[in-house]
Formats: sequence, C-alpha cells, structure tokens
Amino acid sequence: MFNFLKNKEENQPGGDVKTIRAAILLAIKQELQKAEGGEGKNIKGIDLFITAPDSEKHIYEAAVYSGDPGHLKNDVQKIADDYALDLPSAWVLEISYVPELPPAIRPVKGADAGLFIRTKENTVQRSAIAYIKVLNGEAEKSIYEIRSESGKQNIGRDVSAQADDGFFRLNQIAFPGNIDNHINKYISRQHAHIEWNNETGSFMLYADEGGVPPNNKVKVRSAASEMLNKLASTQVGHRLEEGDQVVLGESAVLLFSYRA
Repeated sequence: MFNFLKNKEENQPGGDVKTIRAAILLAIKQELQKAEGGEGKNIKGIDLFITAPDSEKHIYEAAVYSGDPGHLKNDVQKIADDYALDLPSAWVLEISYVPELPPAIRPVKGADAGLFIRTKENTVQRSAIAYIKVLNGEAEKSIYEIRSESGKQNIGRDVSAQADDGFFRLNQIAFPGNIDNHINKYISRQHAHIEWNNETGSFMLYADEGGVPPNNKVKVRSAASEMLNKLASTQVGHRLEEGDQVVLGESAVLLFSYRA
C-alpha cells in the first residue's frame, strides 16, 4: 500500500494531491525513525504545519483529508505498523495552517509544510497573530488584533461588566450596551473568550457562562467544511481556523483570520 515510500525518485512531490500527500507521509516516516530509532514509545504526537498560499490551500486540504480528520492518522499508523514503529495508543496528529513555519520545525521536502515530532520531553514554542473583524453588531473597534502572548481575550457586552459573583470582568472585544443597536443587546456580559493553545498551535474559542444554554448562544461556521458547531459547554472549545465565522447571541458575527 505504501510502495511510494520505497522509491523517492519516482515520487518527487509536485503540486497535485497525491504527490503532496506522498511527500508528507514520507517525511513523517523518516522523522519517526529518526526521533525514536524505530521504537516510537515516547512519541506523544505529530504536528503538521501547512504554509501553502491561499491559491493552493484546497489542494493541501484534500491531501490531508480535511473532511475526514482520522484518515491521515490511519495512514500514518499503517506506516508505523509496516516499519515496526511502536506508537502509543494515545498519540495525536495535529494539522495547523500557518503563514510561516515556527522555529525548529523541519520543512517537508517538496511541499509547503513542516513537521514536529512531539515527545514526552519536548514541545514546540509557537506564536501567531490573528485578526477578529466585526461583520455584524457594533463593537468598540471594527478589527481587533490578537496575539498568542496576549493571554485570554474576553468577548462580551461593555468593556467593564460586573458578573454575578460581584467581581468585574474586562472585555477586550467589547460590544457597548448603551448604544442604539439591537444586535448588541443579545450579547452577554460574559459571552465568550479566545485564548492561545501552544500544544496545538492554535487559537481556541470558548463559550463563557453567558454564552451557553439556557442563556445566549455561541456558534461557529467553519470556512473549510461549512460545518456548524454550537458551543454547549464552557469546558469544550473550538479550534479557530482561517475564515471561521463566530455568531454571538442572535446575529452578532465575528470573522477570524490570520491575514490583516
């Protein structure tokens, strides 16, 4: 099944789905062998970073089976089995679309991508800048810049809002409640927040107490798959991807992007 791994010269990666996928899988196989000498027991996961331009992003999405997240992981597991790489049962495969490769990430030859093998002893320090554009509703700003090192970015009604416990919460992305805009009135004081997760190298969106049933809502429509995700718990977040639209309350809409 994986004969393409045995002859690099016959399978030099190009710009189509199959050859890009072959390049990624070949690189993963080589890195696994290098990292663990054919054992693999200390590997926690594999981070795949894709830096393809927008014009080629759809090719890479097809190459990594973006509509079926477990498919590529199964392919990697088959390679590991074929080469006696004893991966632990709980290993993970994380795929991130980034403008450029983070430091210490090994580029994939022949593809706009890079790899990092995550073990019990190491982790990769990542960073990113993203932009939140207000498409519907009226916030303090029309566009917000958020950074991985900035910490939690609260979203809610008013910049300073008193919570039920008496303490005040500061909303970095704030929708004033004292203006004549009916959309803002459906946004809770503690609606949601965005924070950076270095383990996955991504910004995560979480609903807060005011943004889960039976209160107001937080919904996300994915640009890649058109799937609609409703956040029903404050503990389970949504990994934000390029072009995701976040709906707060009835109809306030935020656009997430890595491009200014």
